[in-house]
Amino acid sequence: MAQPGSGPGARDLTSGPIGATLLMFALPTLASNILQSLNGSINAIWVGRLLGESALAATSNANNIMFLMFAAVFGFGMAATILVGQSFGRRDIDGARRAFGSAVGLVFWSAVIVATLGWVFAREILYLLATPGDAMPLALIYLRVSFLGLPSAMLIVLMTMGLRGAGDAMTPLFVTAFAAVLDIGLNPLFILGWGPIPAMGIGGSATASLIANLAAAVGLVVFVYARDLPIRLRGAELSYLFPARDVVWAIVSKGVPIGAQMIVIAVAGLTMFGLVNREGVDTSAAFGVTLQLWAYVQMPAMAIGAAVSAMASQNIGAGKWDRVEKITGSGILFNIVITGTMVLALIAFDRPVMALFLGSESAALPIARHIQLIATWGFLLFGMTMVFFGVVRANGAVLGPLAILFVAMFPMRIGFALLARPVLGVDALWWSFPVGSISTVVLAALFYRYGPWRRERLTVPMVHETEGNAHITAEPGGSFKPVG
Repeated sequence: MAQPGSGPGARDLTSGPIGATLLMFALPTLASNILQSLNGSINAIWVGRLLGESALAATSNANNIMFLMFAAVFGFGMAATILVGQSFGRRDIDGARRAFGSAVGLVFWSAVIVATLGWVFAREILYLLATPGDAMPLALIYLRVSFLGLPSAMLIVLMTMGLRGAGDAMTPLFVTAFAAVLDIGLNPLFILGWGPIPAMGIGGSATASLIANLAAAVGLVVFVYARDLPIRLRGAELSYLFPARDVVWAIVSKGVPIGAQMIVIAVAGLTMFGLVNREGVDTSAAFGVTLQLWAYVQMPAMAIGAAVSAMASQNIGAGKWDRVEKITGSGILFNIVITGTMVLALIAFDRPVMALFLGSESAALPIARHIQLIATWGFLLFGMTMVFFGVVRANGAVLGPLAILFVAMFPMRIGFALLARPVLGVDALWWSFPVGSISTVVLAALFYRYGPWRRERLTVPMVHETEGNAHITAEPGGSFKPVG
């Protein structure tokens, strides 16, 4: 039977030096995030340069819709990762496979239904988003092909998150690199046509992504079974792909609040964009470039938060609470060093980097540099928040972080931007970011120190329980009673 840490790149996260293990687990995750962002950026360049602004606007509208789809998957995937991690920490391999199989079955079959409905109602969805008329025909083609690729893309997300829960961060990196390189390489071929490949325009860009995701999904499944990685399902275990009600509830009850956190952040971002747009084109352009750069600055924090969550879940499952405290401290230290370095580098070299987007003579350039100086340092606090959230989520505490995010994003950040506007002018918008970050990290630290998250109980019901065998008296596989 496979054990935690088996397979290439897999690690037993319940033993060994905490700092080195955390760093070596976080770096591949960081590399995966960077590859995904570069993939999207390069594909946008292909579309914009080869097909023009209307095509680029069409992909933006379609991608906004797909983002909402993946927000839901992220919640379920993170819930499954937590359950898988705790199960591996207890050496409950069957419980880990049951959680993973249930998440895959729940999301994959739902994705098939959503993809079908999305294809049928794509036009109506784009109308609801008020897609510009020039971009509508192009967006319709792109969105429909994107919906076709939804099941395979979601399968990749879930499988890579499950592997990380099992302690394997390298296999997801290889899969991400393969899909990104294939997608980037196929985009111009399918857009313009080459040899037997017909010129497909914007549909070619979506088709390239579809083929890349299908190839990566098939390749990942083959690799998992060829190397007999811990999350593979065989024989009777394949029934886990059709999950019982109790297992679905265990995933949904945790996954929905996690997905809601992303929705809260997205809505707050759209609200802020609305406030910024009122300040004119130059300010809006400056803010847009700032967001492009912030997407890279926050990547270390996201990677460290994911690594902390995976490590903490296994150690909580193993009952090693002393290591959980040390994981938290190491996560905060690494965040300060890595994120702090990126913040300093961005502030030091912001002008040449921003000039790539705006041009050295753009009126938006000094505005963008001003925004950076006021707000970018707040990502140090954001990274600390990701560590606290990663640890408490590892024991199933998801409502506390959701409430904290809502308070920090709306009453604090948006509220400050509106109330301080008469005093600070447009700078109130930029100062609202560190205000929100300070609020979030303070509340997150208080919740970590005094909240009830240590008393949470995560359970992956045993097969016998889900079949209603009341005579079973053993504790459910994957259950855990924290000690404090």
